[in-house]
Amino acid sequence: MTWLLTGGAGYIGAHVLRALQDAGRDVVVVDDLSTGVRPRVPDGVPLVSIDLGDSAALAQVFGDHSVTGVVHLAAKKAVGESVERPIWYYRQNVDRILTLVETMANAGTRNMVYSSSAAVYGMPAGEQVAEDEATAPLSPYGETKLIGEWVVRDAARVHGLSWTALRYFNVAGAGSDDLGDTSAFNLIPLIFRAVAAGDRPKIFGDDYETPDGTCVRDYIHVSDLAEAHVIAALATEGSSPIARAYNVGRGVGSSVREVVDMASDVIGRDVNAEVVPRRAGDPAYLVASAERIRDELGWQPTRDLRDMVASAYSASTA
Repeated sequence: MTWLLTGGAGYIGAHVLRALQDAGRDVVVVDDLSTGVRPRVPDGVPLVSIDLGDSAALAQVFGDHSVTGVVHLAAKKAVGESVERPIWYYRQNVDRILTLVETMANAGTRNMVYSSSAAVYGMPAGEQVAEDEATAPLSPYGETKLIGEWVVRDAARVHGLSWTALRYFNVAGAGSDDLGDTSAFNLIPLIFRAVAAGDRPKIFGDDYETPDGTCVRDYIHVSDLAEAHVIAALATEGSSPIARAYNVGRGVGSSVREVVDMASDVIGRDVNAEVVPRRAGDPAYLVASAERIRDELGWQPTRDLRDMVASAYSASTA
């Protein structure tokens, strides 16, 4: 099997690439390098730098590398930016998956793992959210991820795709120091970036109806997430096609205050976080019910919050 990995030079993509290789799969990476980093793709792995909207160039990749499956990670993912630039987000995230799925169909490629997001749920009522919960995204970003699921689902009915959509919760940590998260939007790298600059990390609101007043999220180590992609990919290779969305989380909530305290413990000094007003649209709780992927695919995470924070800090100081 040869898997095409879109966004394979990115933070999550680089971890998925290595996990697929460890599973004995050949991989070709497509990444426009707008946010990806070329050195994250190891020597010997083909890296094709094209725009996924270029259908002719994409079709050539499928033909040149005899692609049998696709892991689609490439997307724009900043919630605030999506609110400010909704049309651009639809162009980037929806147009590109339409081109990709059409190219798959034309090439006869039948296996797909789609990178989705817990953002498809919006603001769920309970403390945990399962895959059959109503989807009501609060941002154009979340809407584009949900539309992507619909595109894959509907194409699968016509073209016989075997597919999974993985709804990520809060991804953190690093599998090695050279694969750290450089995002300008994720909490843990933001904490370490603020500390390195001599600033106070920010906590957006401490008046939520949670035990310590700060938002509670489900944090998943990026290496556990990468392993989930491999298990999902192998499931699509099976003799019976699958068509399923799965939450990828630990099923354990950690508050923003707990993450900040863990960062202080890992560093060895108080990071002195500053409480500022809430951001619009942040739910109090967003924690996965992760039983489906455990029971059906046999995946479960092995790394905890300390592993995430400590590996992220090590990568930030390497």
